[in-house]
Amino acid sequence: MKTSHTLRLCLAVIAALFFVQCSSTPKTRIEKNQAMYGKLDTRDQHLVTHGLIREGMSRDGVFLAWGKPDSVSVGVNRGRESENWTFEGQRPVRSMSMNMGFGFGSYGGYGGYGPYGFGGWGPYGFGGGYPMMGSGTSVTYVPYTSGTVDFVGGRVVSWKSTKR
Repeated sequence: MKTSHTLRLCLAVIAALFFVQCSSTPKTRIEKNQAMYGKLDTRDQHLVTHGLIREGMSRDGVFLAWGKPDSVSVGVNRGRESENWTFEGQRPVRSMSMNMGFGFGSYGGYGGYGPYGFGGWGPYGFGGGYPMMGSGTSVTYVPYTSGTVDFVGGRVVSWKSTKR
């Protein structure tokens, strides 16, 4: 029994480390892209380290501040080629659920057949179980648009974001 608990604990620790390694923050993006960060002016470097953007910022600055966009679309704005980056997030939605079902199988004279009871078949019976009911909360993650950035000429012309 201890082995299965130890194995579960090890797997949980490995999974947690994996998710921590995969998380992308302004700090990790700056560390991986030092040359890109070095090309930003001092004002933009300060904003990027805090995960902020501004009008006039370059695509590189937005990437370092907010990360890779979930989708990119292109178009035309006043005769100039434009680009829109969309960022998505996940919101938890909690709900209460009620479940009901009927168990099957029984043991020792509570619904089995032959030496183990009546109402089913096989060595431990099949059928004759008790109704099961339960309730609990469940969490579902729903995607939402957390931010959009519009570029014209490679520079931010407008942006929108949920509060960060």
